[in-house]
Amino acid sequence: MRARVGDGPERPVLIQCRTRMPKMKTHSGAKKRFKKSATGKIRGRHAFSSHILEKKSPKKKRNLARPAQIAKVDVPNVRKLLGGGK
Repeated sequence: MRARVGDGPERPVLIQCRTRMPKMKTHSGAKKRFKKSATGKIRGRHAFSSHILEKKSPKKKRNLARPAQIAKVDVPNVRKLLGGGK
């Protein structure tokens, strides 16, 4: 008697289910407010620069118009919102 291919114990069929985790989405409010510089620093707007500008000196308003560097303690949170990882 010859052994047939179908004889023998049946092996369970493994079904590979490749479900990937969903991608991280960039926080839409953060992407409007912060930018990453070429060196990786996070830049944003200065506080006190949007209203009651008549009583502020031109020098103060000029300095407020330039981007501000975000504080070190806030950088990890902002990077996470921007989807930057570490």
